[in-house]
Amino acid sequence: MDKAVFTTAAAINGPMHQSLRHDSAHKHVAGSAEYIDDIPEPSGLLHGALGMADRAHAEIVSIDLSAVKAYPGVVAVLTANDIPGVNDVSSGGRHDEPLITKDKVEFHGQTIFAVIAESRDAARKAARLAKVDYRDLPFWTDIDAAISNEAPLVTPGMVLKRGTPETELDKAEHRLQSSMRIGGQEHFYLESHIAMAIPGEDEDVTVWSSTQHPSEIQHIVGHVLNTPSHAITVNVRRMGGGFGGKETQGNQFAALAALAAKKLNRAVKFRPDRDEDMSVTGKRHDFKMDFDVAFDGAGRIHAIEAKFAARCGYSSDLSGPVTDRALFHADSSYFYPHVKLTSQPLKTHTVSNTAYRGFGGPQGMLGAERVIEEIAYALDKDPLEIRKANFYGETGSGRDLTPYHQQVTDNIIARVVEELETSCDYQARRAAILTFNKTSAVIKKGIALTPVKFGISFTMTAYNQAGALVHVYQDGSIHLNHGGTEMGQGLYTKVAQVIADGFQVDIDKVKITATTTGKVPNTSATAASSGSDLNGMAAYDAVRQIKERLVAFAAEKWGVSAAEVVFLPNRVKVGGEEIPFPDFIRQAYLGRVQLSAAGFYKTPKIHWNRETGRGTPFYYYAYGASCTEVSVDTLTGEYLIDRTDILHDVGKSLNPAIDIGQIEGGFVQGMGWLTTEELWWDGKGRLRTHAPSTYKIPLASDRPKIFNVKLADWAENTEPTIGRSKAVGEPPFMLANSVLEALSMAAASVADYRICPRLDTPATPERILMAVERLKEAKL
Repeated sequence: MDKAVFTTAAAINGPMHQSLRHDSAHKHVAGSAEYIDDIPEPSGLLHGALGMADRAHAEIVSIDLSAVKAYPGVVAVLTANDIPGVNDVSSGGRHDEPLITKDKVEFHGQTIFAVIAESRDAARKAARLAKVDYRDLPFWTDIDAAISNEAPLVTPGMVLKRGTPETELDKAEHRLQSSMRIGGQEHFYLESHIAMAIPGEDEDVTVWSSTQHPSEIQHIVGHVLNTPSHAITVNVRRMGGGFGGKETQGNQFAALAALAAKKLNRAVKFRPDRDEDMSVTGKRHDFKMDFDVAFDGAGRIHAIEAKFAARCGYSSDLSGPVTDRALFHADSSYFYPHVKLTSQPLKTHTVSNTAYRGFGGPQGMLGAERVIEEIAYALDKDPLEIRKANFYGETGSGRDLTPYHQQVTDNIIARVVEELETSCDYQARRAAILTFNKTSAVIKKGIALTPVKFGISFTMTAYNQAGALVHVYQDGSIHLNHGGTEMGQGLYTKVAQVIADGFQVDIDKVKITATTTGKVPNTSATAASSGSDLNGMAAYDAVRQIKERLVAFAAEKWGVSAAEVVFLPNRVKVGGEEIPFPDFIRQAYLGRVQLSAAGFYKTPKIHWNRETGRGTPFYYYAYGASCTEVSVDTLTGEYLIDRTDILHDVGKSLNPAIDIGQIEGGFVQGMGWLTTEELWWDGKGRLRTHAPSTYKIPLASDRPKIFNVKLADWAENTEPTIGRSKAVGEPPFMLANSVLEALSMAAASVADYRICPRLDTPATPERILMAVERLKEAKL
């Protein structure tokens, strides 16, 4: 970072590295934050609803929509025949995801038509009146059935290999094989999917969409309407949560709204109910990991082979990159001398699974922690001891190369774990728990300390770019627009802090405006934890351009050198004179200085060759560690999270308050994934956990009773990111691995810790109780 351009001054309110509240926090609390459903409805607005199939896999023999069309208030019924362009909303370009299916149904709930009516209630009621005749086909909804039916892959798998594990597995002192099932997860954003399209003249259409990827919505709508992108504007002020569920899944709703709006020349809104949203949108991928590992008497891994099979759904969506990233993180924080990792993205007759916070990384990392746990129980050692023995080493140690051949050059995991181990008094507490479990017959305790190492960057190199547009007006106020989207994570606030810091003005001088494809084109999704990295640097580039012009202007006008032009808090010093910032900008305007700039940034150094499984897909790594203590009732399987301590690395934090909030939220969401959130399809292929009554996210009362979160304030990114910060969106999610490991230890106590409990996830009370009973029998 150019220190001459960015000089942090405590005298301004809201520079980088200062704790500042989220720009919309007070609006969230008061209920005044405007979401798409709060926008005043245009005159003549119509409402849409999906006509959903009630088969998991079938041919459509005939469909009678006469009753649907005759329902009072219905204006139009759309089928595949009404699409003027391409009947496809797929993200990966494989053209395997029709907007409206025509002849074949591949999951229960798939859209076979859409109803447009004067009211939302009329549209939804009419959509249930269709008469459809099906010819049922064989179907499967889970990984085991997919494998037994020799299901095709929705996209080619990937192999990462280093060394010769096929021969080295026989050469270590110990060897074991095992498997683990890792459950999926519903996003459960507070605001369900929604899109509103307003037709304009000629080919124009404006779409308001709750999406993390406005440019993809623009492209998809263009393809469906057979319209160029320049005629389509997509706007996003904020989302009520996203978590990856709004990276691609908003495509269908935006495309249907735009299709109906242009066909009928009236504004159209689609807002599915929660149960519809959960039935027709993708989720976190379920995984089944099978592994074969060889290790020595100290627990140090010598060789490992692992296969990660995933339930991907009926189409590819983002399953390729998701299962790729699972392999990228199947090492967790550990060095594998000889390794082979394989992904198997399986087709199932379920809704196509998609991005979710961590993007496959949590599944890969959890699998690695299970390997460590198995070794620990096999050797009768503390799992933390095995973790430490397998950590990546320092650069040049010979233990610094990942399975994808990227060198780990910024490794601080040993220090993070050591500091947390000391600060949370792990060793003394574990000893006390071992004593407690000997005397307590029913309640058993567990404790675990687990690490996090998470790679930051899109693995699709082209996505690692961003743009920003900055205007400085004559009165000194500043308008900021960039390609990132705000879903509650504080991105807008952080990038505004970059602008305030750059110009050395108070943050209330910076106006944060809605993300729109009309201002910044060709944006990447706000995903992969890269929002602040990419958009912050793009905004910084725009500030740099404007400041260079201002410095040149001032030097010429006042006859001083460029070095004598210094931006001070809310003023500019030119030689011996200090000028208030608004007055200085007014002078620049009169001097015909361009006060607007389009900034741009692309992440350096990264490259990736998927065919060879080699490259540098990540710009840097974010690190962290968590220690969790639990209590388990062995008669019922119920449990409490007693305490969690977290130490997390965010580099030099752009906004410590927001970052701590992201860490807390990520941990609790990860805890839900591992404990309470269970997806279940019945024998007819219907998702039965499709509402809050049947799908259980964590409550506030489920959080750890003692919850200590601290930033590793000594950490600073070794790469020149914005303010030397690090990404914070996804890495904290995996801190929750300590919860599962602690529950495992509590269960293992009933068999004197001699047997690995092999808990699958989610570790619901039922699963824990079954593990306890299984271990009791094994002990006998």
